[in-house]
Amino acid sequence: MTSSELIVLNLSEIRRRSILLWRALPENQFLWKPDPNAMSAGEIIRHVLEADYGWNRIINGKSMENYKTPWKNRPITNLKEELEFAEPHRKTFLDSIQQFSDKQLSETTIIHPGNGASKKLATYLLRIGYHEAVHAGQFMSYLRAMKIDRPNVWD
Repeated sequence: MTSSELIVLNLSEIRRRSILLWRALPENQFLWKPDPNAMSAGEIIRHVLEADYGWNRIINGKSMENYKTPWKNRPITNLKEELEFAEPHRKTFLDSIQQFSDKQLSETTIIHPGNGASKKLATYLLRIGYHEAVHAGQFMSYLRAMKIDRPNVWD
């Protein structure tokens, strides 16, 4: 298995577990949030799904200046619609990763536009997985606060 295949496997496993958590949320709780300043449960899902579009631009060296997301002005409705809309963007993102050679993964430098941090491409991609995993933990705490049984993500 190549390094890019391992990274895609890792990201896919993280997403599979996120979806397990998201499916535990009753549709009538999509807008629930623990306090007025927090993201709602649906906003967390949207944030994670929408990030794939931005990550793909960043890892392919495209400018984030004048960035416009395909989700702009799209209402957050339900998990099924969110996943369906996000699927082509997710596929494009994972396909992009598959194209990187081990040399590109270890030698290409990515500058994160949000904080200016410089990372090698492989490290940057693994940190993307960490980003989603952090939001999975956040989502678990939301489910706990709503007194909803949390799925076992440790299968």
